[in-house]
Amino acid sequence: MSAVQEDVLFQREDDILPRPEEPVIESRNYLIFVIGDLKLGVDADYVVEILNNHTVTYLPMMPDYILGIYNMRGQIIPILDIRLRLGKPSKEGDSLLIVLNYNNMQLGILVDSVELMIDIPNAEIMPIPARNAQKLVSGMCTLPDGAGTMMVLDCEQLMPHE
Repeated sequence: MSAVQEDVLFQREDDILPRPEEPVIESRNYLIFVIGDLKLGVDADYVVEILNNHTVTYLPMMPDYILGIYNMRGQIIPILDIRLRLGKPSKEGDSLLIVLNYNNMQLGILVDSVELMIDIPNAEIMPIPARNAQKLVSGMCTLPDGAGTMMVLDCEQLMPHE
């Protein structure tokens, strides 16, 4: 008997039959940041940069939650106080600036702190309760290791479409 015939003759059934593929778990990376007592997450694909040293140039006649603009290497970026946009009081003092790029529009949001980047399976993102619908939040999930609950920031709703 040739070596090839022996290999075929003595193969295990597991080697011959196609193996079922493991299910692919679709997930996304989220940057988790804090505003007061809220943990919010934004799809990491939208994050351009996180800055801790920034100067905002005030713009008159803008909604109160638009603090002004920031010049990032020659590009003018509107800066949004996410606290005011969420109906919370503004915070004086240090804050981080997260620059987002959503639909080819860059926008900066001020946050208290950045916690971590985490991969969350899409199936774990639950819709928010209808009666508590917050127009800036598109979903929520429980973070692993008892780290609390994260609300998914809906970038499309950050700037009004008026």
